[in-house]
Amino acid sequence: MRVFIRPLLLFVGGLLVMGLLCGGLLFSISGQQPVTYVQAQLSRFTLFTRTDDLNRTVSDDAGNVGFVIEPGDFPAVIAQNLFDSALITDPELFVDYVSVYGLDVHLEAGEYCLNPAQTIPEIAEALTDARKRQFPFRILAGWRLEEIADIIDRTTFFDDTFSGDAFLAAAGVPVDNAEADPTLPALGSGIDPTFAAWVELPEGQSLEGFMLPAIHPLCPDITPEELVEILTKRFREVIEPLLPDDPELPSVYEIVTLASIIQREAIHTDEYPMIASVYLNRIDIGMKLDADPTVQYSLGTEGNWWPQITQADYANTELAYNTYRPDVPVPPGPIANPSRLAIEAVLAPESTNFLYFRVECGGSGYHVFARTFAEHLANACE
Repeated sequence: MRVFIRPLLLFVGGLLVMGLLCGGLLFSISGQQPVTYVQAQLSRFTLFTRTDDLNRTVSDDAGNVGFVIEPGDFPAVIAQNLFDSALITDPELFVDYVSVYGLDVHLEAGEYCLNPAQTIPEIAEALTDARKRQFPFRILAGWRLEEIADIIDRTTFFDDTFSGDAFLAAAGVPVDNAEADPTLPALGSGIDPTFAAWVELPEGQSLEGFMLPAIHPLCPDITPEELVEILTKRFREVIEPLLPDDPELPSVYEIVTLASIIQREAIHTDEYPMIASVYLNRIDIGMKLDADPTVQYSLGTEGNWWPQITQADYANTELAYNTYRPDVPVPPGPIANPSRLAIEAVLAPESTNFLYFRVECGGSGYHVFARTFAEHLANACE
């Protein structure tokens, strides 16, 4: 019996020594985190067996989708949000991938541009790259399309081939150098026929007036046509719910045309409904609008889109948008991109019998209103 005990003890002892050596080696190569190391190796093996799943996409749709990582989001939360956004099909596989390749500690909070045609490795890489983040693009109320184009040319986030002229062409504005620049989009290529029908956009008119003033999150690789689509889609989302179900209501195009004039006339938003009432009262009795911004719009040029006007400009019959002309009761279309508040003012104006207004004399930017031309003259500053 003793003959067998000694070899057995030696064997068991050898196993213990080997176990200790292996454990020590594992402890050493794992950076003193053996459990995490083993889990990582198992995950790595899982990835090796699921190469096809890693490279499978949700769809072939390469359209951009905004995706947000909030501060403090863990990889599991991010993965579930990607799944809920229809950007990946397997949240656990995403977590395994970022963990194995050390990307889990590089996922940064922010707003990103992703698409369902990306694989899990491509999405994971994008979420560690600040260049894939969305950037804020601001349109101010009262800007005309050319002013938006000016900002595009001064914004470094856009692709080098994305110019202000490209935006104007996509929005339906003829560009002077279109023939010399074959890279420009076709005129009006960004105008969605469904949107044009909804606003009753006249043939040949641009989308002036329908770029909703707001801060719009955009993707760096956006195209001019995509930008036009995003802005008009957002316009409809915000404005359509405001429209009452009234068959006698003017077209959206006519509403926005008047709202654009109000936008350029008023400094203070609380005056929008009052100024709207004046213009609507004039329209009701067949009176000319006599709106200075319509003259400015006709005279505007690069570097001075809203110039000071002279007495001679009022009588200039060459200005197509000049509402001081007796044959131009309303301008052919919007003269700027009005805010939601200006559009609401047209839909719900003050109830007044005012026909005139002018800037009050104290320098506040507010206006004084009058029912008759005599009252209007009496309101003049000394």
